[in-house]
Amino acid sequence: MKDPSNPVCRTISTLLSRIGDKWTVLVVTELGAGSKRFNELRRQIPSVSQRMLTLTLRNLERDGLVSRTLTPTIPPRVDYELTELGQSLLKPVNALAHWALENVETIHAAHSRFDAEQDKAQAA
Repeated sequence: MKDPSNPVCRTISTLLSRIGDKWTVLVVTELGAGSKRFNELRRQIPSVSQRMLTLTLRNLERDGLVSRTLTPTIPPRVDYELTELGQSLLKPVNALAHWALENVETIHAAHSRFDAEQDKAQAA
């Protein structure tokens, strides 16, 4: 499985690349609370650009994790929600987010120690 030419390895790598993307994690987390319109997502994730949110939603829809529902009103209404497959991703995504919040201070401390050691090594 460690062989990058192995199709299983490539598949896993591709999927992890998509679902491990910061925008995907944030969008999946937000949609875990229920269906949302595009601008609702933008307000909930203010650091994402319109373009990145559009691309992320499109990729999630293509992967079968998000469904897009168009209601023909004036103006048209578009709602996004997690599919059953997307719902199944919530548990590991929430666990990863929880782990990150629990360990952020420890990781920042490790960064500081590492950077200080690198500065000492460069000064020597």
